[in-house]
This record gives sequence, C-alpha cells and structure tokens, in this order.
Amino acid sequence: MNLKPIGDRLVLKKQEKEEEKTFSGIVLPSSAKEAPVYAEVLAIGSEVEEDEKMKGNIKVGDKVIYSKYAGTEIKLEDTDYILVKYEDILAVVE
Repeated sequence: MNLKPIGDRLVLKKQEKEEEKTFSGIVLPSSAKEAPVYAEVLAIGSEVEEDEKMKGNIKVGDKVIYSKYAGTEIKLEDTDYILVKYEDILAVVE
C-alpha cells in the first residue's frame, strides 16, 4: 500500500532505537522508553514540494526529528507510520 500525503503533510516511518542498557547492565525494554520522535521521510505533500519557503528543506529519505505529540499514527501491514504537518518537523538529522 502506498500513502500519498495531501497539502503540507509528510508521511514518516518511525525509527526504533536500539535497546538501551543502564550503567549496571540492566536492559531497558522499549515499553519503558518514551515514544520516538525520530523518523524517516517516506513521502511529501504537494504544498511542501511547490512552496518556495519549504522546497528543498526536507527530501524523501531524510531522517528528521518531529514534535513529540504531533501527527496521526497509522499502522499498515505491520509497519508504524506517522502523518505530520511540515511545521511539526523540528530538524533534519545529517
């Protein structure tokens, strides 16, 4: 299935971080950690591609950090996606 965002929205695929260990060697399960705010851009809406201010700032394949409580979470074919507005993207990770 292919998601095509409308307007100034982007489709992101959440990136899970590796297991974390405490200094004493205890492995922290993913349920004990905060929700990720790190994702990969899979698709970009037409307004983002056409707007001169937004154009070129974010590309498909970029890794980004987005606002913690932003967007709508979607699960398709056992994969977690999040649909966010352009303004909810805080930074591009290089």
